[in-house]
Amino acid sequence: MPIPTLLTSQFSILNFRAGFADFLNAFGQEMATQKFLVSEITVLALSFLTFRYVARNRGLVRTNVIIFLLHLLSLPITAILVFSGFPGAAGYVRVIGDFLYFATLINVSALLLFEGLGPRLPFRIPTIARDISIFAAYVFAIFALTRALNFNISGLIATSAVITAVIGLSMQDTLGNTLAGLALQLEQRVRVGDWIKIDQYNGKVREIRWRQTSIETRNWDTVLIPNSQLVKGMVTIFGLRADQPLQTRRWVYFNVDFRFSPNEVIQCVTDALRSAPIDNVAATPPPNVILMDFKESYCQYAVRYWLTDFAVDDPTDSAVRVRVFFALKRAGITLSLPAHAVFMTEENRKRAARKEVAEINSRVEALRGVELFHTLKDEELAELAREIVVAPFAAGETITKQGAVGHWLYILTKGCVSVRVAANAAEIGKTGALEREVRQLCRGEVFGEMSLLTGEARAATVFALDDCECFKLDKEAFQSILENRPEITDDISRILAKRKLELESVIEDLDEATKQARMKHNESHFLERIRSFFALD
Repeated sequence: MPIPTLLTSQFSILNFRAGFADFLNAFGQEMATQKFLVSEITVLALSFLTFRYVARNRGLVRTNVIIFLLHLLSLPITAILVFSGFPGAAGYVRVIGDFLYFATLINVSALLLFEGLGPRLPFRIPTIARDISIFAAYVFAIFALTRALNFNISGLIATSAVITAVIGLSMQDTLGNTLAGLALQLEQRVRVGDWIKIDQYNGKVREIRWRQTSIETRNWDTVLIPNSQLVKGMVTIFGLRADQPLQTRRWVYFNVDFRFSPNEVIQCVTDALRSAPIDNVAATPPPNVILMDFKESYCQYAVRYWLTDFAVDDPTDSAVRVRVFFALKRAGITLSLPAHAVFMTEENRKRAARKEVAEINSRVEALRGVELFHTLKDEELAELAREIVVAPFAAGETITKQGAVGHWLYILTKGCVSVRVAANAAEIGKTGALEREVRQLCRGEVFGEMSLLTGEARAATVFALDDCECFKLDKEAFQSILENRPEITDDISRILAKRKLELESVIEDLDEATKQARMKHNESHFLERIRSFFALD
């Protein structure tokens, strides 16, 4: 019954009930036409699954719910139009409702498949595969709905060759980028997460879309590169090598004067780089140093190391340069100066003598503060002071290593160090061995005296906590003093025995009786070792 007829009729209960019954009959027919119990319940079930398993895209889920509610609203609207005598308009509303239903079904299915199931698969589904699937589903739905309206869209496409050609020419670049994006996704040569370089751009691939690929640079910029440029141009993928860890080689250059032996420079810097780990530098392959070239007034060297975190290339280069600087300074090797540098300082004998006396006095004061040397005379201290070598260390460097052999001691004049011993005797000397700190030493303290005086291997590893400077004294400097005054070996052996007992007490937790027995044994042992090591009668 049309609505005007219903409004002009008598408002009797019988007429209202008859009109409402007709409306319910029309609405029931509409729901039967839509196969409500199968289709709508299916979509509701899929929507529930998206709420349950897809937590990352709740915004899309809510959008689909709104679309589905609009679809449900189209059902009573269609029934009202049919009931009111407008079957043509009702047909269009029904088609719109069907499209909303198919849109909901497509979107919910895509969310479940690609967002819910995709992350749980052992392989990654390309983004472009998802987009193509959704696009194809929408095209199918549109063809089906236009067919329901008796509108032949395929014929329109077939007879619009001119329009198609114009659109194709105007979208040539877009189509090229889209096809290139499809090739990139299918071949997966470039993947999300790769570090790449193309032209002057260098960064991490964040997303590969239909038209462009976005990369994030180290400057916190995002660069959008057309996919066709990626396919046509030369692209470098950092660190990508078959069956190898993800790391790339870096080069750090430095220059040294011709006066220094290349072998000495290479050995010095290599030992410093490998003595202790550097953050983000791979242990395998280890860093190495090579002589690159001979320049006008210097040799050019290069440190080659393998970077494990591509986002911190410059900071890691800086850490390597710091290690190189201190290694060269410690070895007395100076970085090259420009060839045109001219020094105008006038040096005379008096000035040179004053400088030497001041330096010797400074070293004598440092030696006088060492317990081992408290029995030495001033001239003997001065003799030792002339043999001292300045040895600087960078924070984080290993100065001595447990189990290594080294016939010299160190006097700290700047900074602090950590004395560490291996927790397991079987791990001594191994890189990465588990160690625990025994004590810390700071300015004015000494370490390495047992190796100097007895020739024994290092009893502990000494690690620089900050930038340190040391006086380094070797066996040859001490040899003549002991030969002239062998009686001081008694005092020295007593001091060494005391030092070793302190270390053993920390490690083994000795009681008092054991300490006394161990002290007597250590004193006798050191006296014998000193005399044997220095060949004293």
